Amino acid sequence: MNGKTVIIGLVQMKMAHSPSANLGKAAQMVEEAAKKGAQIVCLPELFKSEYFCQTQDDGNFKLAEPIPGETTEALTKIAKKNKVVIIAGIFEKRAEGIYNNSAAVIDADGSLLGVYRKMHIPEDPTDYHEKMYFAPGEGFKSFETAYGKIGVLICWDQWFPEAARLTTLKGAKIIFYPTAIGWCPKDSDELKRNQLSAWQAIQRSHAIANGVFVASANRVGVEENIDFWGSSFVSGPFGEEIAAASPSKEEVLVAKCNLGDIEKTRHGWPFLRDRRIDAYKGITSRFVD
Repeated sequence: MNGKTVIIGLVQMKMAHSPSANLGKAAQMVEEAAKKGAQIVCLPELFKSEYFCQTQDDGNFKLAEPIPGETTEALTKIAKKNKVVIIAGIFEKRAEGIYNNSAAVIDADGSLLGVYRKMHIPEDPTDYHEKMYFAPGEGFKSFETAYGKIGVLICWDQWFPEAARLTTLKGAKIIFYPTAIGWCPKDSDELKRNQLSAWQAIQRSHAIANGVFVASANRVGVEENIDFWGSSFVSGPFGEEIAAASPSKEEVLVAKCNLGDIEKTRHGWPFLRDRRIDAYKGITSRFVD
């Protein structure tokens, strides 16, 4: 079954201490992706800075900015120039004392289509103190871009099947996951392998369960206590790996997604058809006795 082919690009980059340097590098890598034919390009989570959530420091709030703002202004010009859709992870300041871990979606004509705000906010006693910095978002979304309908979820969201399901039900054909995830140096080699395998498996399972493409863009490099494991990848609706990046190098990963594969896969595995929507009331409870 033939269908529309969309070429996507994932930017896997190492972050410097300077936000302006990170924005400049990201711009260059988006243009590189466009030259390789990418029509939709996804940057990593919070790409303008190092992952500051490893510490609880009020000074980090100075990194936040409004949307629209400096970053979206720069990226809208690049999007329009190269006729690409850009997904940009931004530390958003919505008001004094209200901040979000957000992804701005910019269409190929340079217009700001909207913003997705991370719904699931992690808190780890060692290296992930996101609850100090971010309020949760208000719901799941899809965006009608020049090249098709997409959804965006952010990092910790990728572990929750409900998030992928609701984004799919909003019409998304490709779910993008801007990400910042890695190992701790003290982790054993076996634990590292298991963590990476679980991360890949859960996202591939979302692709399978929903019959959609899934694309995850991670960062690389060592920042304080985290060694970011890269390994950005694209999965097809059958769960097959279409393209994958290295665990440690900066690179632009480009992959072709035939949207006709979605209907073909859903014919064979009609999970959306066979859902028992009459029996899922308990899913909105924290625990069901």
